[in-house]
Amino acid sequence: MDILKDRTAQVGLAGAGAPIACGKVSTAGSVSQRACVFCGSRVVLYPVADAVHLVHGPIGCAAYTWDIRGALSSGPQLHRLSFSTDLRELDVVHGGETKLARALDELIELHRPRGAFVYSTCIVGLIGDDVERVCRQASEKHGIPVLPVHSEGFKGTKKDGYAAACRALMQLVGTADVSDVPKLSINILGEFNLAGEAWILKEYYRRLGIQVVSVLTGDGRVNEIRRAHGASLNLVQCSGSMTTLAKMMQEKYGIPFKRVSYFGLEDMAAALYQAAEFFADEPSVLKAAQQLVREELADLLPVLAKAKARLTGKKAAVYVGGGFKAISLIKALRHLGIKTVVVGSQTGSPEDYETLRQVADPGTVILDDSNPVELARFCRETGADVFLGGVKERPLAYKLGLAFVDHNHERKIPLAGFVGMANFAKEVEESVLSPVWSLR
Repeated sequence: MDILKDRTAQVGLAGAGAPIACGKVSTAGSVSQRACVFCGSRVVLYPVADAVHLVHGPIGCAAYTWDIRGALSSGPQLHRLSFSTDLRELDVVHGGETKLARALDELIELHRPRGAFVYSTCIVGLIGDDVERVCRQASEKHGIPVLPVHSEGFKGTKKDGYAAACRALMQLVGTADVSDVPKLSINILGEFNLAGEAWILKEYYRRLGIQVVSVLTGDGRVNEIRRAHGASLNLVQCSGSMTTLAKMMQEKYGIPFKRVSYFGLEDMAAALYQAAEFFADEPSVLKAAQQLVREELADLLPVLAKAKARLTGKKAAVYVGGGFKAISLIKALRHLGIKTVVVGSQTGSPEDYETLRQVADPGTVILDDSNPVELARFCRETGADVFLGGVKERPLAYKLGLAFVDHNHERKIPLAGFVGMANFAKEVEESVLSPVWSLR
């Protein structure tokens, strides 16, 4: 009774039944937690720190996505400002192109950015502003790339916003000289430097002798993105948001890509070994990867063993944005003795859900684009002890009397890499074993 009829195909069990349906428009009445196309584009492009991000639309759209990620910058902080053309009734009647052009002139002259992204919102798609033309004229006038992002919210779902962001980034890629980029070089796609995670990963690859040309888009810089086509390999961390760009770069520049995850032991080590194996003609890279993994595990395994001794037998519910992340979390929780009994994502692909069906224990509930009523029901029925999710799931977990572990894009503690796994174990242990739960 808690599952809407139109959603039954998006709910299933590991090890049984038909494949999980996904990629559908959210069912009316489900109070789904997906965001719009515009929001999807913003979360991908937001971390580019030396660019102006101008929302062409009503002020509410800019407010909705202001400072939307915990994406840290090692330099400029321009991305943390929220700019809007603040379209109003008269602009809807007469058009907003003049207002957009004036806003770009003012922002570029004031902040001297390396580039600018202009996001089209729903109202812009309705009134028909020629954003392409205004951006082209601004780029010619100021001598920097001014890129339109066609992200009208009504055009689809959050995943369509990811694709719009990839198309905008592709206009930058390949516009700078790459003669000094070495053969041992990669791009990391879909890493957004939450709590400084990109810096951890770049240090790992540096220890392997591999140069990271560009992180798209964590701690991102316009000029680095322009040189991204010089890398030998793309490693795609958030496949939902960046596979489109990886495929574009493969088609245009011949750069192969591999899907990786930087969460948990196996997947973090596998990400390093995949890069090392790609550069197999340089044996020193594989030896460095093996040495790095040995050193990191020597410090990490005792930490995990201590946590596992206290957590074995606990049950977890996982609901996150991407399906690939959910797969990694199931593996990471197993190292802590925790069984995942509910798992789902907002934007998982058919391949993600098929992998989840194989990785999860038989009988684990699998959900696509779930809602609070469903999540509450399955948490109760499965006896979950801890909920891993985002900011919207926190109140639900607490209302159910469950421990909560934040895996949202606003978090302040790094969970990627080997050091991230240690942080993850600590947070899970402290949350699950808090004495407050004895009072429920």
